[in-house]
Amino acid sequence: MQILDELLEAWRYTRDGVIAEVVNLPEAKLNESPPGLSRSGIDLVNHIVESSRMMAGELSRPDGDFLRVPYPKLVAEYLSEGDVVSSKEDAVALLRRSQAEGEAMLRAAGPEQLAKPIRQFNGESASRIAWLHHGISHEEYHRGQLAIYARLYGETPALTKLIMGN
Repeated sequence: MQILDELLEAWRYTRDGVIAEVVNLPEAKLNESPPGLSRSGIDLVNHIVESSRMMAGELSRPDGDFLRVPYPKLVAEYLSEGDVVSSKEDAVALLRRSQAEGEAMLRAAGPEQLAKPIRQFNGESASRIAWLHHGISHEEYHRGQLAIYARLYGETPALTKLIMGN
């Protein structure tokens, strides 16, 4: 198995975990921000999608560069109609669709393209493969937030349920 295959498998696993946490949250709470927090579960979903679309787009571009335009323009460049959702059903569908589309873009770019350097937000150069690791970590971070939201709403996180066999 090539490194790209392994990374895309890791991304699918992470995205499946994000989806499981979204499904686990009560529908009525998805559009609410927990007390003292600024983002709702739906806000996190929309952020994950916009970030992953931007990541896959820049990593697959021959001239990819995370500083080539200001961040808001960079994100807007990759958003499609329907990429901002407000319901659980739409969130799950968008999370699945955007990951599959991002994976297809990265596969089309190929491992040689992804081995090339890209300028990161901090201005430093990194391999695109290394940056894909960052993108996966970013989603895991937000997956953890969704698990905390479940706890704040009196629910058991999806990953805990899976581990405990529930």
